[in-house]
Amino acid sequence: MSFTPRRAVLTLGVTQTIGYACSTYLPATLAKPMAADVGMSTSAVFLAFSAALLLQAVTGPRIGRLVDQRGGRLPLSVASVLFAAGLIGLALSHTPAALIISWFVIGFGMSAGLYDIAFAGLVGWFGADARRSITGVTLIAGFASTIGWPLTAWLEHAVGWRGACLAWAALNILIALPLHLSLPRAPAPKPEPAHDAPPVSDAALPGDTAKMVLMATAFAVQSAIGSAMSAHLPPLLNAIGVGAAAAVAAAALVGPAQVAARLAEFALVRRIHPLISGRFAVAMFPIGAVLLIVFGGIAAAPFTILYGAGNGLFTIVRGALPLALFGERNYGRRLGVLNVPARLLQAASPFVFALMLETSANLALAIMAVGSVLALGALLLLRRPESAA
Repeated sequence: MSFTPRRAVLTLGVTQTIGYACSTYLPATLAKPMAADVGMSTSAVFLAFSAALLLQAVTGPRIGRLVDQRGGRLPLSVASVLFAAGLIGLALSHTPAALIISWFVIGFGMSAGLYDIAFAGLVGWFGADARRSITGVTLIAGFASTIGWPLTAWLEHAVGWRGACLAWAALNILIALPLHLSLPRAPAPKPEPAHDAPPVSDAALPGDTAKMVLMATAFAVQSAIGSAMSAHLPPLLNAIGVGAAAAVAAAALVGPAQVAARLAEFALVRRIHPLISGRFAVAMFPIGAVLLIVFGGIAAAPFTILYGAGNGLFTIVRGALPLALFGERNYGRRLGVLNVPARLLQAASPFVFALMLETSANLALAIMAVGSVLALGALLLLRRPESAA
C-alpha cells in the first residue's frame, strides 16, 4: 500500500490528537487532584510541567535535524513509548520527586512527538507540497482539546486521576504506537541535481536573519499564549465568574473553533499566503481578551471561539510559513531553531500565568493581549518573497 498524503494526514491526525490530549491538555484537569494526592501545591505541578516543556527548546533543533536526515517515523514512535512510560509513572507517583521525573519523561515525549516533528516528517515525505497535509493534520488534531478535557475529566471522576493517566498510556501503546510504526522509515529521496547545477549552499541569504528573528518573536508570543490557555483555560473562566460546568463547556468550543478556522484555511490553501493567515490568527486573541475583560463571564463563549480560531490558524502558520519563506531544505532543523524562544516562553507560561491568575485574571489576560499585539507587529514587518507576492 503506497504512502499517500491522505494516509499521512489520517495517521498523524489521530496520533497528534492523542499526543496533545495526554500531555499539553492534561494539567488543566488533573493538576489539582494530582497535587493534593502527592503532597504538592498546584502551582508546583505546573512548574514541573513547565520544566518538561523546556526540554523541547533544548532538543528541538537536534531532533529536527534527525527528521531531515532519517524521517519522522523513529522519533514519533519513540514519543508514543515515552508518553506511555511517563503517564504510567504519574499514575504510580506517591512523592513529588516521582511526579517530577514522570513529567520529564512526558517532556521528552513532547519533544519527539508533537506538531514540529510531525510537520518536519510531512515535509520530508512530500516536500514543498506538504502545506496541505500540515493543514489536514491540524484539522483532525484540532479536536484534541474538545476530546481531551472532557474525556480526562470524565475519567478522573470515574476512575480517579491515576486511572485517567493509565487510560491515556494505553491509548498511546495500543493506537498511537502502531500508527507511528506504519509510517515510512525514511524521507522521500530527493532528485539528484544536474551535473552543471551550481552547488547548493546552506549559508544564510541577505535578510534571512531578520526574517528568522521576526518569525521567532511571533512564534514565541503565540506559543506562550497557547501554552497558558491549554493549561489554564477552564480555571481562567472560573476566575472570571463562570461556573465549573459552564467553563468546561465553553473551553470545549476551542476545538470546533480551531477546526472551523482550519477548514477555511484548507479551502483557501492555494490562494492565501501563510503570512496573511498568520496576521489574521494573531489578531483574534486580543479582540477576545478585551471582550472577556469588559463583559465578564457572558463573553466566555466568544472569547474561547476567537482564541480557538486564532490558535487553530496559527498552528498551521507555524509549519507553513517557514516552508513558504525558506523552502524545504533543512526544514526540520530550521523549525527547531525558530522554536527555541517559543519553547522557552511556552515552558514558563503555565507557571507564570498560574501566579498571575492568583493575583488578577483580568491582568493576566491584558498582558497576554499586549503580547499578541507585539506578535502582530512582527508579522506586519515580514514581507513575502517577490515571487509569492
